[in-house]
Amino acid sequence: MSEISENNQKKYNQIFCETFNVPENMLNEKFTFRGIDAWDSIAHFQLISNLEDAFDIMFDTNDILHYESYLNGIEILKKYGVEFS
Repeated sequence: MSEISENNQKKYNQIFCETFNVPENMLNEKFTFRGIDAWDSIAHFQLISNLEDAFDIMFDTNDILHYESYLNGIEILKKYGVEFS
């Protein structure tokens, strides 16, 4: 894993932990919009805003609407040039 992708992963995880007030070990394939009580519409837009600020990007509407899970979010961020391993 390159240093950039490792730093991006740490930043990504930190944003999820802070937005949803969860420990990092909860971040896995089961961490989804429908699967986490704390992930409501308000938290969703806070997450999007935090990610846009942290990675200096601007999501398009379709990506905001389809940002449905921790893992899916990594794939969406890759479309914006954010490197993950």
